[in-house]
Amino acid sequence: MLVRNRFLLLLAFAALLAFLSLSLQFFSRWLPVSMQLKTETHVFPVQLIAGVPGRNDGLSGKNRKRIMPAPKTEPPYLDPLHEANLYCNTPGIKERSMEGHAPHNLKLVSVQVMIRHGDRYPLYAIPKTKRPDIDCILEPERKPSHPHLASFISHMSKGSEARMDGTLISLPRFPSHSLCEMGELTQTGIVQHLQNGQLLRAIYLKKHKLLPNDWTIKHLYFESTGKSRTLQSGLALLYSFLPDFDWKKINIRYQWSTIFCSSQCDCPIRNHYLEEEQRRQYSFRVKNNQLEKTYIDMAKVVGVPTRQLRASNPIDSLLCHFCHNVSFPCTKNGCIDMEHFKVIKAHQIEDEKERHKKQLYFKYALMATHPLLNQTINRMQRILEGKNEEVFALYSAHDVTLSPVLSSLGLTEARFPRFAARLVFELWHDPEKKEERYVRILYNGEDVTFQTSFCREHERRSKQPLCPLSKFVNFVQKEMFLAFNSTSYYESCHQRL
Repeated sequence: MLVRNRFLLLLAFAALLAFLSLSLQFFSRWLPVSMQLKTETHVFPVQLIAGVPGRNDGLSGKNRKRIMPAPKTEPPYLDPLHEANLYCNTPGIKERSMEGHAPHNLKLVSVQVMIRHGDRYPLYAIPKTKRPDIDCILEPERKPSHPHLASFISHMSKGSEARMDGTLISLPRFPSHSLCEMGELTQTGIVQHLQNGQLLRAIYLKKHKLLPNDWTIKHLYFESTGKSRTLQSGLALLYSFLPDFDWKKINIRYQWSTIFCSSQCDCPIRNHYLEEEQRRQYSFRVKNNQLEKTYIDMAKVVGVPTRQLRASNPIDSLLCHFCHNVSFPCTKNGCIDMEHFKVIKAHQIEDEKERHKKQLYFKYALMATHPLLNQTINRMQRILEGKNEEVFALYSAHDVTLSPVLSSLGLTEARFPRFAARLVFELWHDPEKKEERYVRILYNGEDVTFQTSFCREHERRSKQPLCPLSKFVNFVQKEMFLAFNSTSYYESCHQRL
């Protein structure tokens, strides 16, 4: 009897376990992904690419293929060293690029690319310390290198027939100093943009045939600021994009303004919000006791007043040491160490978050970037109307160019522009339905179109995998002025405070 009862008890227990197992399997299907995965790996959103379109709806959501990007593991907490590594953008790390993806019934019409220059030597020196010992002579045998580096050097030396505006013609076409000059592009910076150009060539030229075989000077637009690092970065990308290009087919335009405002730079309200943002930065910095103690400690190491050290912007030089794996500076009083670096870098990251909350920088960004974004949509519209043939445009710029563009577009989650960052605007249309025109925006290869303020709601309400161009146009021509209760750029810029 006892054996029989034990058998029945075990049988009931086994049945209960089986029931619980099936229930858990069923229930887990309906849990959010974030509850299913209990690892430190971030869950990345699924990228959508349209497949075969329906007959009635060329952008039917039912046919969209799902492509899961390669998983990336990031720390679950603020890690200044992780962020610094991403900022360095060391060549050799493969990345999955989403450029050039769209429904097969759409045709790529034009591409406009904004880049930050590549890795450079510091702009500032830490007082009373030895400068980082970094060689800026290009040597294909030295790492990091690129298969196109040797031919790039050779081609740049033949650029006497280059068409360049203003002061650009007097700038060197590649770095060439045994000890880098302040702000000079390094070999790493050249390689970063050779990689960018190679990637864009594979997508836009080989796959989409963006440029005709007999392309001419009218098909390309290239604009650079008057710094050698931006000119050289743009040339490196262009060379890898169009190997051994004909110098006579390239016209490089000079842009005097780092925000590319050209003839529309008179904007008092923009300057006001920039000054307010600078005051916010100062206030946020002085409230950080750990940061202040770090500056005091570093100032003692190098033997200068704390104020002088802070003014020398030590993070700029320390990032160069970090990215090139060069030891931090030492003096007879001691060494600047990794803990100092981590504190300053962590403050930078926290300051970025605070900047988004206060919105002062956002208002500055709206007015700072309107001329450039207006030029972007105007080029798109002229191309669609057959009035312009500049199907590939390249703007070689700085972090202070890309950062406000990201902010004005509403890309609050975007990281600060790393070395050789790229922001791409793609224009697509349906050849059979010419009224259907779409824009895609990509940041460092990631499709961020539906993270923009003007297309965020559209994704939730529509099954279309791309954003209508009209949304972008309306944003630039109208919505950018709403924060100032205005209807035009001029009115917004000159309103009374």
